[in-house]
Amino acid sequence: MRNYILRRMLINIPVIWLVATLVFLATSVLPGDFVAQRIAAQDPTSTDPALRAQQIEAVRKDLGLDKPVAQRYVTYLGNLVRGDFGISYQTREPALQGMKDGLPYSLQLAFMSLVIGLCTSLPIGVISAIRQDSSVDYVLRIFAILMLAMPSFWVGTMLLLYVVKGVSVFGLFTIGWTIDLTDPKLIWEDPGSSIRGFILPAVAGGLASAAGVMRLLRSQMLEVLRQDYIRTAWAKGMRERVVIMRHAMKNAMVPVVTVLGLTLSGLLSGNVVFEPLFGIPGVGRRILTAIQARDVPVVQAFVLVIATFIVFVNLGIDLLYGVLDPRIRYS
Repeated sequence: MRNYILRRMLINIPVIWLVATLVFLATSVLPGDFVAQRIAAQDPTSTDPALRAQQIEAVRKDLGLDKPVAQRYVTYLGNLVRGDFGISYQTREPALQGMKDGLPYSLQLAFMSLVIGLCTSLPIGVISAIRQDSSVDYVLRIFAILMLAMPSFWVGTMLLLYVVKGVSVFGLFTIGWTIDLTDPKLIWEDPGSSIRGFILPAVAGGLASAAGVMRLLRSQMLEVLRQDYIRTAWAKGMRERVVIMRHAMKNAMVPVVTVLGLTLSGLLSGNVVFEPLFGIPGVGRRILTAIQARDVPVVQAFVLVIATFIVFVNLGIDLLYGVLDPRIRYS
């Protein structure tokens, strides 16, 4: 096990280097220019091309953008080795400061979405499998297909329009969900207000991630329930709950864990749809703002940290396989 983990850690080093290289090259050729946007915003009435070119050149030199791409790439890698992710062009703060500020909001949204997704997908997947081809199975499968068919951003928008903004009932009164979209609270600051502000995007994100897990878990459960050791358990007279939870569920979860791990990685990296939509200042909203402003160091830092996190989540998933299935050995 130790040798396997060590090898995987060594393999992850060139993966992270490749990600850093691709991110640097991609952000180096982004259309638009932070310096030009900044100069235009500072002096929108200027019509002197020579003066504007002089101002742009001065700002480029101040930010180090006047150097060749190859030289900037070497400097970028050298700074990464020392743990320096650069300075934001906009705020002149460390590039990761925005991620540190937004991470608690994204973590809370991710945790609530994951809980809702698990509480929805696991029972539905299991019940649909053990009641195969029954009316309950058909209803649950239709629900899963609907969740797959409806884009999560559309579900979030509908919740925002018809729950937060309010729905008029027969023109007599309005049902609405009171949420302050301008000042979201974390759960340790104001639990009641925080849950109201996060529950709707969490429901939309949780149901979207749960739909695929439902169908995968159902198919895996059906395959496991046909195995000989399950028939033996039934023949021994074991109760249904024991057969399902202790024997079938554990083996059926091996491929499902992969999907859950990838889902968790996506949730923790922030949501560029739900966070701006519901006014949540998380990682997704901040990275979207940085891309729009062409704040390259912030984009590079965010993407590299998220990619590194996903790499190690995949390692954790591989190790979890051995816990779920004792037949899996690492060497």
